[in-house]
Parts: sequence; C-alpha cells; structure tokens
Amino acid sequence: MGGVALDDGGSGVKAPDGGWGWAVLFGCFVITGFSYAFPKAVSVFFKELIKEFDVGYSDTAWISSILLAMLYGSGPLCSVLVNRFGCRPVMMVGGLFASLGMILASFATNIIHIYLSTGVITGLGLALNFQPSLIMLNRYFNEKRPLANGLAAAGSPVALCCLSPLGQALQYMYGWRGGFLILGGLLLNCCACGALMRPLTAPKKSEEDQAVEEKPKPKHKLLDFSVFKDRGFVIYTVAAAIMVLGLFVPPVFVVSYAKELGNEDTKSALLLTILGFIDIFARPTCGIIAGLKWVRPRCVYFFSFAMIFNGTTDIIGSMSKDYSALVVFCIFFGISYGMVGALQFEVLMAIVGTEKFSSAIGLVLLVEAVAVLVGPPGAGRLLDATKVYMYVFLLAGCEVVLSAVVLCVCNLLFIKKKPQQSDPSAKMEMAVTETEMEQLNKVPQDDHEDGGDRRGAEPKKEQEGEQSNQETSEKPEVEPQNRSTKEPECSKDEMDSDPEKGTKEATKVNGCLVEPESSL
Repeated sequence: MGGVALDDGGSGVKAPDGGWGWAVLFGCFVITGFSYAFPKAVSVFFKELIKEFDVGYSDTAWISSILLAMLYGSGPLCSVLVNRFGCRPVMMVGGLFASLGMILASFATNIIHIYLSTGVITGLGLALNFQPSLIMLNRYFNEKRPLANGLAAAGSPVALCCLSPLGQALQYMYGWRGGFLILGGLLLNCCACGALMRPLTAPKKSEEDQAVEEKPKPKHKLLDFSVFKDRGFVIYTVAAAIMVLGLFVPPVFVVSYAKELGNEDTKSALLLTILGFIDIFARPTCGIIAGLKWVRPRCVYFFSFAMIFNGTTDIIGSMSKDYSALVVFCIFFGISYGMVGALQFEVLMAIVGTEKFSSAIGLVLLVEAVAVLVGPPGAGRLLDATKVYMYVFLLAGCEVVLSAVVLCVCNLLFIKKKPQQSDPSAKMEMAVTETEMEQLNKVPQDDHEDGGDRRGAEPKKEQEGEQSNQETSEKPEVEPQNRSTKEPECSKDEMDSDPEKGTKEATKVNGCLVEPESSL
C-alpha cells in the first residue's frame, strides 16, 4: 500500500499482529455483528408490518432474505470497489447506505418500499462494510490471524443477543417506524468502524531503494479471476456452497420444532439464546486452537472436522423427542456452529493469501448467495410436504457432512504435494550438506589426481621459498571449508611419503587453518 489510499494487498508491508490491528479487530467485530445479526433482528418487527400493510408472514420474510442475498451476492462488486478505492472509503460509504436504508424504510407506505430500502439499500451497505473489514483484518494479522478471526466472528452472536431485545424494546416504546429510525442511526457506527481501517504504510526507504523500485508495476486487477486456477480455492468454493445449503437451517427451524413438541413460546425462544451464548465462547476458543503450531498447517482438515461435527449434531438432534434433548442439541450445535464460523474465512485466507483475498472472498460470497436463497426455502418445502421436522434436520446434517467430505477428500487427492513442500531454507541447508558430503567423498580421489601433479611440482617450489609463499597468497580464503577438508588429508599423505616435506606442508597449512598439534 505504501501510504496511498489504494490498497494493493499490502505487498512489502509486514503484518504487525497487534498495535493498531486491535482497533481494526474491534471494528471488524462490530461490523460482523451488524452484518449477521441485523437480518434476524429486523424479524422482531414482522408482526407489526403484517398488521400495517395487511400482508402475510411469507411476504415479510422476504425482507431478511433480500438482506442476506445482498450481503452475499454483492461480493464481486465489493471486491472491485475495494481494489479500486481501498477499504476505508468503501466502508464509510457503506455505513451511509446502511443507515439511509433504515431511515427511508421508516417512511414506507407499502411492503415494496421496505424491500427496496431495508432489503436492497441497507443490505448493500452492510455488504460494503463486511467484506472490506475481513480484508483489513487479514492484512493486519498473520501469526495471530486465527485468534483474530475467532474474536471477530464472535461479534455475530454477541450482536444477536443485544439487537433482538433492543428491537423489541424499540417496537414497544416507539413502534416499528421509530424503531427503524433509531436502528438507522445506530448503523452510522459502521462509518466509525470504517474510519478505523487505516491502510498499512511501508517504512520509508532510501533514495537508492526508491530508484531501484521505479520500475513500472503490473496493473492491479479489479477482480482477479485467476483464483479459479487454484485447485484449493475451487475445492473450498464447492464445499462452502454445499455447506451453506444446510448450515443455517437448524437455527431457523429449532424454535418451531420445540413448539411442535408442545413447549411454550418463551421456552422455545430460549433455545436460540442458549445457542447464541455457547457460540460466543466457541468462536474465540476455536480461533486459539486453530493458531496452535501443530494445528495451523492443517487448518483445512480442522475445518472439515468442524463441519462433520456440525452435520452429525444435526443428524442426532433430529431424533429429539423432548425439550431437554433440544437443549443438549443447541449446546453442541452452538459449539460446532461457532467452530465453522471462526474457521471459514481463516481457511480461505490461508488458501489464496493476502494479495488475492479481496477477489476470492467476493467470488465465494456470490456462490454462497445462491445457496443461502435455496437452502432454508428448500427445507421449508420439505417440511410442508412431510410435516416432519426430523427430515429437515436430517437433510441439513447430510448436506453439511457432504461438504466436509468433499473438502477433506479433494484436498487429500488433489492438493497432496502442497503440505510436502519443505521450507526453502531447509532445502538450502540440505543442498549445502550434500555438497559437503560430495566434496568429502571426492577428497581422496582429488588427492590422487591432483596430488601427483602437486608432488611433481612441489620439489621445485620448495627449492624457491618465494614461489611457495606466492602460491599461498594467490588463494585468499577461497572455499575455506574445502581447503580445511583437503589440506590435512594432503599433508598426511605427504608425511607418509616424505616426512621432511610433510612437515613443511603441515607448517604451511598451519598458517591458514590447521592447529599446530595437527602437524606433529
């Protein structure tokens, strides 16, 4: 970035893993909370909207669906804007859009007006905040990135626990119009979070370094489709799309499932509170585990385990017959759901790297947008056809487990060479070691080949002391390790053949590397 407004992936700038990065993490925490919790918090006002506009529940449910569709589907647009203008200005404009949409919705006269204002405008504003905040988090953290992702992801359950009660209180005190207006003002905090996203600046360089770097740089792509050439990215995208089909289904239907079993409304709604409370602690904890030295290189497989855990929980939870069983299901689902939420973007960052992450996340979110629109409605169709909640949870669990199998198996089959790539420094050390071994093995042969010539020439050189000194001075510290290996061997052979000459040669070697006792 080099101090300019345009973000170029932070090339040449080392991630500080702290410092101002903690402020960036706080901003990402707040943005993640608004992005994921706001579509659910708006559902608090649905009953009032049904009465106001004389529409059905399915009509009001489209508000949340459009919000989520904009959050995911506008990913490529966000990538283009971030690559063109940078994260900070995009986020600040997004905060204005998010607030403007809710303010306009407070003056709505029909449900279509709310679709356009809350669904499209607010959804676009949240999207323009969510994606750039993850990009900046990726640039500010490297070693501590798994922990940072876990802490940022915890913003979703925290905000859900806060915004839902707040929405109920606002509706009771000011009605849905006043509630929308106040929530619109609350969303202006996205602009403050955007202001925290300060671009990284490279350290100042000398005039010589600047002269060297004056070469023209390749043009920065607004949307880099070359990520599809990466097998790891393609595998991740396919697996994520399958996962999203079933991941969000249980939280949508678990309350209705509890009511179907004969529980009260408040008691049934408590299940989501339990799920969210467990989720708050599961995400940072999973981030700490993912950052461990042994786990981080295998983060893809850890992510696969989290998905298998989540899918298996859905399958077992489908057999619940009473409220206590659903409580146990929500506890384990909260743990597994938090693990998936903490790892999904960490794995993507590890696959594509910082430079291509802005384009990669936009393309992934676009694919997931289709799955988000298909998943819950498809599960609802299945419920309408069968009237059995067990089938809905079984379908969701199988889809999530299938995504884990796709991710794990395809990585084992097609990304087999990637984990086996050794460190370049280790390769250098190994190459040096092999060279030394070859030289050590060649010493006797070199002595026999070169020693004959040397023996033939040495008597003449020894008769003239000046020539011998000149020969020594003509080899100034050239491959000292090789000479230290060859010279003692040479002197030993010559000592066996000619003791007097061996003593002189040993004295000559002693002047360079060999200890005085080695000549005795």
